[in-house]
Amino acid sequence: MSPLRRTLAAAAALLTLTTAAACGTDAEAAGQTTTLRYQGSVGQVTLPELAADLGYLGDVKLDWIGNVTGGPADIQATATGQSDFGGAFNGAIVKLAAAGAPITAVVSYYGSDAQTFQGYYVRQDSPIRSPRDLIGRKVGMNTLGAHAEAVLKTWLVSGGLTPAEIGRVELVALPPVNTEQSLRARQIDVAVLGGVIRDKAVANGGIRTVFTDHELLGAFSAGAYVFRDDFIRRNPETVRAFVGGVGQAIEWARTQPRETVVARLEQIIAKRGRNEDPSLVRYWKSSGVAGKGGLITDREFTTWIDWLADAGELKGDRPKPGDIYTNDYNPFASGGGAA
Repeated sequence: MSPLRRTLAAAAALLTLTTAAACGTDAEAAGQTTTLRYQGSVGQVTLPELAADLGYLGDVKLDWIGNVTGGPADIQATATGQSDFGGAFNGAIVKLAAAGAPITAVVSYYGSDAQTFQGYYVRQDSPIRSPRDLIGRKVGMNTLGAHAEAVLKTWLVSGGLTPAEIGRVELVALPPVNTEQSLRARQIDVAVLGGVIRDKAVANGGIRTVFTDHELLGAFSAGAYVFRDDFIRRNPETVRAFVGGVGQAIEWARTQPRETVVARLEQIIAKRGRNEDPSLVRYWKSSGVAGKGGLITDREFTTWIDWLADAGELKGDRPKPGDIYTNDYNPFASGGGAA
């Protein structure tokens, strides 16, 4: 048994002995826990945090246990019981589920559209313009084995690069807040920038786009929040409240004037008192989530299942999307949940 599988098995055995705490509404009546431990992101507001501030989570409370810089680490913490939910790129969820982690994706939380996307940026004077120009170059991204790497390699393959040539493109993991500076300091040749961090970097000038995930793949939801399967079994009403609340927050942000959303995000950062710079949220444009209320589709997983399988990163049979995600807890699946 691999170290990952041993860790997951031990965590699952321990978690089956844990009894749920009672705290609120339907979940409280059913004796379910209503306090969810989670990891946040420095200088940014997650959708669950927005949902809680808007009152969409009801009596479900969030317990911030620290910050995380990458999705794979976030969902690994969830799989091993260090947190109750975590979010990551769908391809990273596929890999962890295929490795035996008992997790299920329940609601999309980020994606790419015409307003919000991940771009691959170079300095204005860079000669890099095509996939072949990246051979021998360094590409900085927030974490390896996730969204940025999968999209990059999809683009490189589309440019006709062989596996050996792709192997000569050096990937460098960098905290998102440091990636722009590393590009400008010529420590890397390409920077993967997304969301408000990208908008701030572009506003600073002196860089240009090589390509974006939206240009390559169109509009799509790219990542989802997951819970452990045993947690869902013990606390279905809590999960339902969380998913519905996140879905309402998505739709609230989608339908409000941008200035209203930004002001709310700034207020949340100020109230939580984590000594953060609120400047990033001033560049917010959209969540990028494609499905109404965060509904998940097969395509958002099959794209990455096929890519991982073709890259030799999945062993055995390809997993089915329906074994990895569910919309059963999302009220928007039946036309409800309107904010």
